[in-house]
Amino acid sequence: MSHRCAVTVLFLSLGIAAYGCSSQEIESAATGATRAPGVSSAPAAPAPGVAESLAASVQSAGPTLSPQDLPTPVPLTADDWPQFRGARRDGIADARGLLRSWPAEGPEVLWQVAVGQGYAAPVAVDGKVYFNDYDESAGQWMVRCLSLETGDELWRYSVAKRIRPNHGITRTMPATDGGFVVAIDPKCEIHCLDARNGAKIWSLALPQTFDAQIPPWYNGQCPLLENDRVIVATGGKALLVALDKATGKVLWQTPNEADAAMSHSSIMPATIDGVKQYLYTTLDALVGVADDDGRLLWRFPWKFNVAVPTSPVCLDDGRVLLTSCYQAPTGMCQVKREGEQWVATELYQLPPTGWNSEVHTPIVHRGYLFGVGKKRRGLWTCLNLDGSERWTSDRKASFGLGGYVLADGMFFVLDGNTGQLRLIDAQADQYVELASAKVLEGPDAWAPPVISRGRLLVRDLKQLVCLNVAGPAAPAETASQSAAATP
Repeated sequence: MSHRCAVTVLFLSLGIAAYGCSSQEIESAATGATRAPGVSSAPAAPAPGVAESLAASVQSAGPTLSPQDLPTPVPLTADDWPQFRGARRDGIADARGLLRSWPAEGPEVLWQVAVGQGYAAPVAVDGKVYFNDYDESAGQWMVRCLSLETGDELWRYSVAKRIRPNHGITRTMPATDGGFVVAIDPKCEIHCLDARNGAKIWSLALPQTFDAQIPPWYNGQCPLLENDRVIVATGGKALLVALDKATGKVLWQTPNEADAAMSHSSIMPATIDGVKQYLYTTLDALVGVADDDGRLLWRFPWKFNVAVPTSPVCLDDGRVLLTSCYQAPTGMCQVKREGEQWVATELYQLPPTGWNSEVHTPIVHRGYLFGVGKKRRGLWTCLNLDGSERWTSDRKASFGLGGYVLADGMFFVLDGNTGQLRLIDAQADQYVELASAKVLEGPDAWAPPVISRGRLLVRDLKQLVCLNVAGPAAPAETASQSAAATP
């Protein structure tokens, strides 16, 4: 079956002012240092007609930071991993000079910290690690900030939320530019924090503001932070919204004419036929939304049976890969502009017995797709762009629902069942394992690994572990300089 879909939509954006919230004093568990609360000023008034829903969305009617007190983003480097799937959202780190082998016991463990149950991977910018966490005994959802060098906790931001474990609790990554940290908690409230001290700048509850429905297994979406905007999918009254990073004010919102619910997919930026847009998979379609004003450019029907589609993968020529599990097919469409209209055409759809991914979004490398498939215990698989298999790790290794990252011509892939880390040659035309070691206790080591400054960050349900994977020629503190010098 094939189909074409062309949609053109005009949209007038609606502005909604957001309230900021004052911070409480935050004491570092590691150092005992007290972080100063935020600076006060009067909250802005909400726009007419939306005051009631906006007020309900704000957890505490607090002050905003004055412009001179707002944090300043830091210049990102090749060593930073600022958000879901990295700076380009492609799952590829720019690190160079990494270890290509290690002893039987694995890479050196630099530090490890206890975490609450979940699959929330960290982000790392400017030598700091940020991640979502949950304290079951206290009933508090948290954003924690650690030193990448030592693992010492620098600050934590906590909110009282009673959340029942359901295949873990936390499962998403924050986004940061080194000045602002933006996170979405399991019950779909956005929290914008000062990266210096964890002070709350603003928050916005999507269920109260947009009538968003909390997905099964809680929120699975990672926010997109681009320049001065936060882009998230809401469902309910809107499809996607763009928020001002400093205030939480709604800059534009996409009408949700199909009444799509929020899925676990994260928004992916793409440029197709010269037009910047945001791609998102709902439960029944892939959509493209204009980045300048939020208008819906096109909609491609594609049925997902539950709320867990992975994020769409857009190739340079406008082809987009879709994959999920629970009997939903893997397939690809071609998106292109024809005059003033956008057209999305199905290229192929794999049968239910074909390859698919339940948790992680595949990585495109050397013109092929790489990822852990759901079937046959989670084989590491190299696929042609038409969805056919080139080779797998069959009879050599399986990975359950483990995550992966590509760096320096190698895939770092976790066995989600056992915590075994395998280093796979990304340049080979078959499965070639360079090194292997058990680095986590497991089970359910489902979080994607993260690389920053020659450190590999991995976690399971109990521990976040920092491993030294920098090679002798590229120490962690000079890895970016070495990469810049490489011809």
